Amino acid sequence: MHRSGLALNNLRGVAVLMVVAFHSVAAYLGSQPVTPHPFDSPPYGWRAAPIIDVTRWFGFDFFCAFEFLYLMQLMFFLSGLFVWPSLSRKGGASFLRDRFLRLGVPFLFGAYLLMPLAYYPVYRVTALDPSWSVFWSHWLALPFWPSGPMWFLAFLLTLNVVAAGLYWLAPYSGEFLARLAAKVDSDPSRHCLGWVVISVVVYLPLAAMFAPWQWVAFGPFALQPGLAPQYVIYFFTGIAVGAHGLECGVLRSDGILARRWILWLVSALASFLLWMVPTAGIELGWADALPNLKLVADLGLVVFAASACFGLTAIFLRFAANDWSIFHKVSENAYGIYLFHYVFVIWTQYALLGVSLPAVVKGATVFAIALTLSWTATSTMCLFPIAKRLIRGQQRVALADVPRHETTLL
Repeated sequence: MHRSGLALNNLRGVAVLMVVAFHSVAAYLGSQPVTPHPFDSPPYGWRAAPIIDVTRWFGFDFFCAFEFLYLMQLMFFLSGLFVWPSLSRKGGASFLRDRFLRLGVPFLFGAYLLMPLAYYPVYRVTALDPSWSVFWSHWLALPFWPSGPMWFLAFLLTLNVVAAGLYWLAPYSGEFLARLAAKVDSDPSRHCLGWVVISVVVYLPLAAMFAPWQWVAFGPFALQPGLAPQYVIYFFTGIAVGAHGLECGVLRSDGILARRWILWLVSALASFLLWMVPTAGIELGWADALPNLKLVADLGLVVFAASACFGLTAIFLRFAANDWSIFHKVSENAYGIYLFHYVFVIWTQYALLGVSLPAVVKGATVFAIALTLSWTATSTMCLFPIAKRLIRGQQRVALADVPRHETTLL
């Protein structure tokens, strides 16, 4: 595997660990309400905060805000990198068959089997009758089917179908996308600026109607209407970069992006403040005196997402372009960890509700237990060949004609 592939493979695993960490500490945010959300009443706030503990630490609020604003954009970008080479090699029909197996089957398994198990303790927190049978009747009475983190699989599958349709209708469009990506090789800031401009044009009208954390659900399918177009932009940006090639493009391990990692890191931190300060001002009631605060916060969100994605990618290209055993193992099991972790996160948070421990200790405990058990569940499932094929993929050909495991993020 070439160095860029190693760096991105390592980043892939760490991104999933950040998802587990985000969910692990969500019960201990200082901004959470005092009482748990009722299970049967709109707006069903337990979808965002399934378990609410009385133990809090505001440091987790900063961590979760930081991760929330860029992490899914990064995941969609990474997921798009190998789409076009795979389409070019397999053809549309074979590609879609693989995607439906790799994403569709786990989505059904996760949404219809794992998620009811995951949300059962959420019901028990406020239930008069905590039995499974009564829970199931309440579950079926909901106006949607809660899918938790499985929404990502359904959305990603949809985007893969769109990419396959583009390949069928315009098979040479990959060359056009590759030429676009090639234009920014010498100056990644132009690429980032393009991300920002397009994202701003798309996001600002939606931000006037939807909060970033607002969800809409249709049966088992859910999305964030304010941020969903950004995910599309980042996914197809990944396709363009992947169509151009990793070692000959903006993601070269020795390229200008990797060399200027410190600048991207500073840019990410500065733009996070650009979002955080006006957002805090709005919460403190400054909006009447400073009517443009929301506009500044919305611009800060878009700039931060782009600069954080570039900054984290640059850091991994510069410092993690190596075949480290622990990163390899995490990346190899990342899909399974993502698939199983939510069950263990919520049940562990539920088990710790009556335990007197600092919030930091509880968050670390939930993360350690959820990671260990989801990793164990993944390894156990992979003892079966079909599960191993779905979770870990198979040997394929590299972008640069070097044998490697070609992977999407999941």
